[in-house]
Amino acid sequence: MHARIARSLSALALLTGLTPLACDSPEPKVETVEVPVEAPKGPTVEDAAAFVDELDTQLRALWVAESEAEWTKATDITDQHEQAAAAASAKVAEYVTTKIHEVKRFDGLELPEGARRQLDLLKLSRTAPAPSDAAKREQLSLIIAKLDGIYGKGKYCATVKGKKGKQTEVCKDLGELSDVMAKSRKPAELLEAWKGWRTISPPMRPLYKDFVAIGNEGAREIGFKDMGELWRSRYDMAPDEFAAEMDRLWGQVKPLYEQLHCHVRAALNKRYGDVVPAAGPIPAHVLGNMWAQSWGNIYEFVEPYPKEVSLDVTKALEKKGYDELRMVKQGEAFFTSLGFAPLPETFWDRSLFKKPDDREVVCHASAWDVNFNNDLRLKMCIKIDQEDLVTIHHELGHHYYFNHYYTLPVLFQGSAHDGFHEGIGDAIALSMTPKYLKEIGLIDQVSNTDKAVINQQMRTALDKIAFLPFGLLVDQWRWDVFAGKVAPDAYNAHWWKLREQLQGVKAPVERTEADFDPGAKYHIPGNTPYARYFLAHILQFQFHKAMCEAAGHEGPLHECSVFGSKEAGAKLGAMLALGQSKPWPEALALLTGTRQMDASAIIEYFAPLMAYLEEQNKGLTCGW
Repeated sequence: MHARIARSLSALALLTGLTPLACDSPEPKVETVEVPVEAPKGPTVEDAAAFVDELDTQLRALWVAESEAEWTKATDITDQHEQAAAAASAKVAEYVTTKIHEVKRFDGLELPEGARRQLDLLKLSRTAPAPSDAAKREQLSLIIAKLDGIYGKGKYCATVKGKKGKQTEVCKDLGELSDVMAKSRKPAELLEAWKGWRTISPPMRPLYKDFVAIGNEGAREIGFKDMGELWRSRYDMAPDEFAAEMDRLWGQVKPLYEQLHCHVRAALNKRYGDVVPAAGPIPAHVLGNMWAQSWGNIYEFVEPYPKEVSLDVTKALEKKGYDELRMVKQGEAFFTSLGFAPLPETFWDRSLFKKPDDREVVCHASAWDVNFNNDLRLKMCIKIDQEDLVTIHHELGHHYYFNHYYTLPVLFQGSAHDGFHEGIGDAIALSMTPKYLKEIGLIDQVSNTDKAVINQQMRTALDKIAFLPFGLLVDQWRWDVFAGKVAPDAYNAHWWKLREQLQGVKAPVERTEADFDPGAKYHIPGNTPYARYFLAHILQFQFHKAMCEAAGHEGPLHECSVFGSKEAGAKLGAMLALGQSKPWPEALALLTGTRQMDASAIIEYFAPLMAYLEEQNKGLTCGW
């Protein structure tokens, strides 16, 4: 008898209480009938298509709800809003975690390119993938919200003597402390501001330890060794290949950075004496920036030709009466000159341009499409200065990327890789040449002398070239932490090891594991990958060169502005419109004609400055 029939009869006996085959009865003759067993049907292409359609609908709804909650939290920091954002994030994490596991049933099934790519991108969509355990998912969301809140509400408070010797407590937020770092020329004041901001981050350490453990557990559940491997898998190449690509690009630009570092260190030693040794790493508090990641605020110490007419955009903005709104309008005007559409009216109604007096906000500039349907918003506490004018162009680059791809499936609503998103606006900012500034009426005269060029290149390099090793090391630190190469009791030591090794910058005072200096940089508690910024600093020059070629520019690369070039805009727009629907080499080729990232445009752009630095550094011992 077929086993399937026998099991059926036995089951019937159990249900009826009867014995179909009594022991003392003769065995009846039963004709054997073979019943074929159908193999279970596997998922079909149609099943996968239906899954992808439902995924797009459900994921869009969840991401919109999460984005709305995050926007509310970022523009009004309260415990209630933090909890709401955490709850929305937890729902996304639960859904994505579930769907990532369901996607496995389509492995090996030959699918249309678009469907397969969406399924692959889903697997990579969570920066901190949540484990399948509901309690751990909730814990992870709360940790992320708390870390972000600690940073956003951070203040340094100190007791000072007022009039008549009365002691009062004075508290300063990051913006106020950053002003000290930018403007003070007193080492003691700089050191107090530097140390003061880092008092906010030690409470983050136990939270960050738990974040790493839970996030890594989630990463392992979906097939990665740790979160670092997951992050490095987002670049259409193997994780190890991506790490090697980062090193290759750094190798192209490192000689220029070393020359700049050598020159700046000598100038600071001349200014501050023993505070800045003539050899070795530079103390982090004297470089004009809270994290020593850009050095533009100490330009006065290294200005090549002080007697040359210098371009002071900040002073020009003040002289022309620019306010926050006008600065953003000026950024928009550059993009519309390329043939792009104006920003939607809702952008002007819903954005935050000034720090409000009645609530705490995260002032760190960020661009949003809150509802994933061209609901563009800028969140930024704008200062009327050159740095923020450049930042506005950077953020609007994100907005115009959103604007070009918002009609795509939600999983394709991203840049070719995240370095593209960060590089677009900065590429536009490279076109903010003196000629352009005169054309828009911001300055009245343009100096085209060789000395003026060197001055301008020095100012630009202090921001863009100085940044490169910092852009590299932030994620190098996290990759090592995620991989377990660095234990929690060595977090701070490893941070400063990398800063000295790659950047040639050291802590100005002794730091211990009672500190958590990585947490004083927004992107660590904010859980924002940082390799994108390094890549953006490479790509922006590659983008700039390609757009200049499209615009028909002739002459040195640093003199090019694509303002008003519809040809450059058309090539840029074609790349933007792909979103994340194709591997990034295909998107890059649309604009540049090559499928490989390349830093040679940086070397070409800064050729005049490199020659100047090499001449100035003769006789000095460079390196650290």
